[in-house]
Amino acid sequence: MLTLIAKALLSGVLIVAIAEIGKRQPGLAALVASLPLVSILGMILLWSGRPDAENMAHHAQATFWYVLPSLPMFLLIPMLLRAGVNFWIALIAGCALTVALYLGMIAIGPRVGLRL
Repeated sequence: MLTLIAKALLSGVLIVAIAEIGKRQPGLAALVASLPLVSILGMILLWSGRPDAENMAHHAQATFWYVLPSLPMFLLIPMLLRAGVNFWIALIAGCALTVALYLGMIAIGPRVGLRL
């Protein structure tokens, strides 16, 4: 239980740090947010719970393929915001696009040989 609390606190610290940095330097906050910190921490914790090379390799490769459908969200949201769309609507639209692209990846990926 203590490990779970430590994981949650660490995740929270990362999110708060990004938000605080973003108040003064949005570009730096974007850089920190784009770093694969969560993926790296996840891999470390997964490895400590199950040190299996094949399992880790599958996890890392699937993470790569699942990042791709999330990228268009980061183009859609600023486009909508600059067009005058309300932040919350732009965010919801970006999330909806990401969900749709994830579903597409899940449906199409295995058909083209991706092991997700």
